[in-house]
Amino acid sequence: MPKDHGIGASPKRREDVRFLTGAGNYTDDINVYGQTYVHFLRSDVAHGTINSIDTSAAEGMPGVVRIFTGADFEGVGGLPCGWQVTDKHGEAMKEPGHPVLARGKVRHVGDPIAAVVAESLEEARNAAEAIVADITELPAVVDMKAALADGAAKVHDELSDNLCYDWQFGTDTDTVNAAFEAAAHVTTLELKNNRLVANPMEPRVALGDYSRANDESTLYTTSQNPHVIRLLMGAFVLGIPEHKLKVVAPDVGGGFGTKIFHYAEEAFVTFASRQINRPVKWTSTRSEAFMSDAHGRDHVTKIELALDADNNFTALRTDTYANMGAYLSTFASSVPTWLHGTLMAGNYKTPAVQVNVKAVFTNTVPVDAYRGAGRPEATFSLERLIDKAARELDVDPIALRRQNFITQFPYATPVAVEYDTGNYHATMDTLEKMIDRQGFAARRAESEKKGKLRGLGINCYIEACGIAPSNLVGQLGARAGLYDAATVRVNATGSISVMVGAHSHGQGHETVFPQVVAEMLGIDEGMIDIVHGDTSKIPFGMGTYGSRSLAVCGSAMVRATEKIINKAKKIAAHLLEASDADIELKDGKFSVAGTDKSVAWGDVTLAAYVPHNYPLEDIEPGLEETAFYDPANFTYPSGAYACEVEVDPETGKVEVLAFAAADDFGNVVNPMIVEGQVHGGLAQGIGQALLENCAYDENGQLLSASYMDYAMPRADDVPFYKVDHSNVTPCTHNPLGVKGCGEAGAIGSPPALVNAVLDALNAGGHSVAHIDMPLSPSRVWSAING
Repeated sequence: MPKDHGIGASPKRREDVRFLTGAGNYTDDINVYGQTYVHFLRSDVAHGTINSIDTSAAEGMPGVVRIFTGADFEGVGGLPCGWQVTDKHGEAMKEPGHPVLARGKVRHVGDPIAAVVAESLEEARNAAEAIVADITELPAVVDMKAALADGAAKVHDELSDNLCYDWQFGTDTDTVNAAFEAAAHVTTLELKNNRLVANPMEPRVALGDYSRANDESTLYTTSQNPHVIRLLMGAFVLGIPEHKLKVVAPDVGGGFGTKIFHYAEEAFVTFASRQINRPVKWTSTRSEAFMSDAHGRDHVTKIELALDADNNFTALRTDTYANMGAYLSTFASSVPTWLHGTLMAGNYKTPAVQVNVKAVFTNTVPVDAYRGAGRPEATFSLERLIDKAARELDVDPIALRRQNFITQFPYATPVAVEYDTGNYHATMDTLEKMIDRQGFAARRAESEKKGKLRGLGINCYIEACGIAPSNLVGQLGARAGLYDAATVRVNATGSISVMVGAHSHGQGHETVFPQVVAEMLGIDEGMIDIVHGDTSKIPFGMGTYGSRSLAVCGSAMVRATEKIINKAKKIAAHLLEASDADIELKDGKFSVAGTDKSVAWGDVTLAAYVPHNYPLEDIEPGLEETAFYDPANFTYPSGAYACEVEVDPETGKVEVLAFAAADDFGNVVNPMIVEGQVHGGLAQGIGQALLENCAYDENGQLLSASYMDYAMPRADDVPFYKVDHSNVTPCTHNPLGVKGCGEAGAIGSPPALVNAVLDALNAGGHSVAHIDMPLSPSRVWSAING
């Protein structure tokens, strides 16, 4: 029977009670006495010189408290980048300044020029309309290859060109070239990973509140990692000592990566609040979000695969242009390099792999991590290439993958990472059972009777989660540690508060984390409360992204709980007049091994705070422990996905009929939540493959700046999914054996869907090598009709 509590059970998410009843406490719900409101005047041109900003008329308008421009931020630091990449020549990347408010130039549509602080939001907006910004428009660079051409307009005048870095990694060039020269077959593919807007349900919000009485600032913000924001903003932007700065991220309505980063609006409200000695609040509109939130993806790639006469993979090489946008966002530089290039080996034992990435500045919104962050880009390129190779060789695409699967673990790839465990044949076996492949021919024939083309697409993926360890990533350019922390505080009557560095914004930490602690202690999960999001209450942790919460922060929680158990056993030993080595903890009860002598959890915890039964010189009072956990390696979830589609050749419309996902996430704590995470990821991946596309014109104008022009997936765009995570190869280097599940669906689904559409078209007699995402009806129709 399924478990009803602890690890492996699926209790309902406890946090959903407040979310579903409207009792959540989001940043926009927080209002402070004396609060003012800010509206940002943003550039409507992509590139231009600021000649002057005339605020005189606006300053006298009703309700205006103060108007800020870039001149007010002289001496204030710019927004920092958290990862320095070194290029293939050993030179550090170009790292131009990123001002809080534009100074001298505007560099993308949406770049903030001025900020009006007023008594009401309406008054702030009215005054912003009265500001006269004299800007001389300059040529914009949007296309990455054009941005690197001789004579291209420079996004940053102080740089020699628009190249941020030219990074190369993996097997040496001579070895790779030799493998291609000796190849029996070479498959080449050029493709795009389209630019995306994350669009979490809750837009970004920031509220700065300064207390002159104690010279302390508080920032309430929609963040995935409040301690990182406090470090970056306090130390590098505003120069506020950390003990004088508190960052609070309350309930957050989704992030998907876009709320990892430190944004100008957060720095502004904190700075402005100190200047006017009043709270300052900003709530993004959805239109603002399209031109101020960091975008995702936007890669242009040429990828090549060499195979021998027996169809074994012998070498792989890629050349990618990665769009940085106008500025370097917090972790932007690491996404196309260390989070992308190191995953190019995929699930396959290719002996030689080389990755080249040119990161380019353009007059567009900055690009950074979005669900999967580099791994979807790698998987899409590789899995599309393998499908194309199978078609060129006229071999079964599953058989070609199986032939080249890694089977021996641990396995060191040519791109520096070592997979500790996996069983790719097992997940593929499961997938083939889930999709009834034997019955596909009959289903295809039924579609043909209706005048439709039916296709089946297969995809494998592997990703790296829980990015680590700190000393290694530090050598690779990370400017932050990537550990996490937890404090377990046991109260006198046995209830527990667990303070964690990870942040929950949809992952279900408040449900899952208590399952782990309750399992270890043998107590009811309802006795355990999770505290997160407030830097004044939680230990210094690195937040939530990259499917790291359970693998990294959960491991810290396990270590802290182990310390609790060890101390509690000592107290129980005194109470039971036994050696602590003989004490066992089971089902919330301490007992002496081999006897019927026992004492309950609550009696031990009370004795910790009322120490009448043991000498204080042996054991200090209280029961509270903290642990930091720095992983020894990434974790490596993997899986096999299949998508079945039907294409209308008359219109190019694609209908997703079925989707199956067989994943290996290591040990699973809450199967229901894991299934939900996969469902959400699949929807986002289908959105990228079929619908979503962030587009600019040649002048840098954002063409898809609202839901009128940016198509998000709806319920009728996705099928009912088949999800399996029964294939378990536990992670070998964290105490829970978990790997991470939050990004898998978004990584594995785009290539499976695109492969399915191309399978449908080619089986229908239309020779189509590739269609770039999104596979809109017009693109598919054009491919069908040549």
